[in-house]
Amino acid sequence: MFMGEYRHTIDAKGRLIIPAKFRDELDNEFIVTRGMDGCLFGYPQKEWGILQEKLQKLPLTKKDARSFVRFFYSAATECDFDKQGRISIPRSLRVHAALDKKCVIVGVSNRFEVWAEDRWDEFSKEVEVDFDDIAEKMIDFGL
Repeated sequence: MFMGEYRHTIDAKGRLIIPAKFRDELDNEFIVTRGMDGCLFGYPQKEWGILQEKLQKLPLTKKDARSFVRFFYSAATECDFDKQGRISIPRSLRVHAALDKKCVIVGVSNRFEVWAEDRWDEFSKEVEVDFDDIAEKMIDFGL
């Protein structure tokens, strides 16, 4: 399980240190792709397989389903760690998430997310203000 918030920097070559606690969950190969809200999603191989099964069941006749799958898969990349525990994030993904220097790596249950620090700080402030209202709405999802 991924949880917690870690702040790191990404270097000019697009290399980012992944927290040791996350590396233990990821083994050596995992997938990073475009996420929602302007971040990146990272999945262990097992979770990626579960997600693939669900995405393959989406109806090809629905334009939104086709668009989502194309956008999601087209940027997906297999990652592994170098000796320093870093991954190399492709330029297209760095552009998508506006990753320039300061980054935040966030654990979100079965995946991790990589955010530009300014985007994460803005998102966190917005959610903090509305957190009680958001929590009340979780009842609709059975929580």
